[in-house]
Amino acid sequence: MAHAYDCDVVIVGGGPVGITLGLLLAAEGVSAVIAEREMGIHPLPRAAHIDHEIMRIFQAVAIADEVMATSRAAARYDFLTADRQVLLRFDLEGVRGPSGWPPSNMIHQPSIEAALRRKLGDHDRVVLREGWTFTHCRTDGDGVNVAFDTPDGAQTLRARYLVGCDGASSAVREMSGLKLEDLQFDEPWLVIDTIVHDASRLPLINLQICDPERPTTCVLMGAGRHRWEFMLRPGETAGQVMEEAFVDRLLAPWNVAGAVSIERKAVYAFHALVADRWRAGRVLLAGDAAHQMPPFAGQGLCSGLRDAANLAWKLGAVVRGDARDHLLDTYQVERDPHVRAIIALALMMGRTVCITDPVAAAARDKAMLAQRAAGEGPGGVVTYPPLSQGCIVAGAPGAGEYFPQPWAPGVEHVGATQVGATQAGPALRLDDLLGAGAWLIGDVSAAESDSPGAAPLSRVALSDPALSSVAPDIRRWLEGRGARAVLVRPDRYVFATGEAGDLVAQWRAQCADS
Repeated sequence: MAHAYDCDVVIVGGGPVGITLGLLLAAEGVSAVIAEREMGIHPLPRAAHIDHEIMRIFQAVAIADEVMATSRAAARYDFLTADRQVLLRFDLEGVRGPSGWPPSNMIHQPSIEAALRRKLGDHDRVVLREGWTFTHCRTDGDGVNVAFDTPDGAQTLRARYLVGCDGASSAVREMSGLKLEDLQFDEPWLVIDTIVHDASRLPLINLQICDPERPTTCVLMGAGRHRWEFMLRPGETAGQVMEEAFVDRLLAPWNVAGAVSIERKAVYAFHALVADRWRAGRVLLAGDAAHQMPPFAGQGLCSGLRDAANLAWKLGAVVRGDARDHLLDTYQVERDPHVRAIIALALMMGRTVCITDPVAAAARDKAMLAQRAAGEGPGGVVTYPPLSQGCIVAGAPGAGEYFPQPWAPGVEHVGATQVGATQAGPALRLDDLLGAGAWLIGDVSAAESDSPGAAPLSRVALSDPALSSVAPDIRRWLEGRGARAVLVRPDRYVFATGEAGDLVAQWRAQCADS
């Protein structure tokens, strides 16, 4: 017998991944309770970087412009030898990512969390409960009972699904019997976060110093902050390296005495770990609960927020009855290979940086300097493999790719008959014009706009005059894949290209049969 639900989804963990997931679910018409054991936002910096895809996710929850106001676009990321020769350079000056946002953005995490929490007030379908500590859960055929210790005593919520966004030491993961696979990277580093008083004395780019004596990271953070990371040498302890005199010696070569003051110092072990399963029935994992990676590629928080974007629309479709529960099985199928590709890049970077044997470091320097002199190696925006399986039409041109977001010089509105909403005022970005949900874009006829039983889908004719400023970019994308239409998923990955009528039929079939 079915029981009444307190909400559709319980999210354990009120960090940026959990809050973003809750906001995205609310936009899908799904109710959620976010349970966070701490009271208030953790006030100190943690994650340092988000990329252009994450800015697009923040655009979807209407905080992108606020986030950019406290962030700094990174112009360059250099890997240097001990004597400051360039081994590897990612040059991002003036570059835009496929989403239209800068590809690399240095952040202040507490400011982002504050912006996300303020947005909760715009939705009555999602609520945040602070001081709620997850204790256990019990699933059955049609739901999950989730128990908490709260300031008001023991509480139990019944939901359709539970998502653990509760970090590296996830209690939800442990309680559900899900295990972590160790990808064999474990290096302790001292992290020093500072408040900047004289920015003119600090580097203007991000740096990895590949010095075998002491591998070092020096990166921008959100406005008014800077971070250094120093690898611990064998035999050094956390207590030793955090002593004031020791920290002063580490920072002395940077000549920043008086230019910065220390806000936080901590020792972290950089790990590479991936959960063997991201789903156990009605329980799912996201963010650090599902995967952890070294910070060298700046993708830890990014990967968790991609999880939220992937999972939110699928949970929405299932809860609304637009798709079968099997659609949720595509979550790990899609995200796990993507995460592992990013971890592989981070491990490559980390193993490049963390060489402490002088002979091996000299050999690395010689090989990488020669490669750079020959014009080889990466130079700009880092890209990741497209989705190769899951809720896509494998083999269709463009399927699994990340769909770009053209920015227009200014558009007044898009007709409600085309996309289901009217956008007033100047709208510069494709997502703002078309709104949330899946899109069918291209040569779309009126007859294809009312397919009965299809999952929610906005039909967008490129002939609509209101799209004239972005249509050329989309047409070029379609022409490059030899297609008349594209179906773009709500997380902005391409489901398939082809004829519009065929795409609608394939979308319905995938949602029903995944």
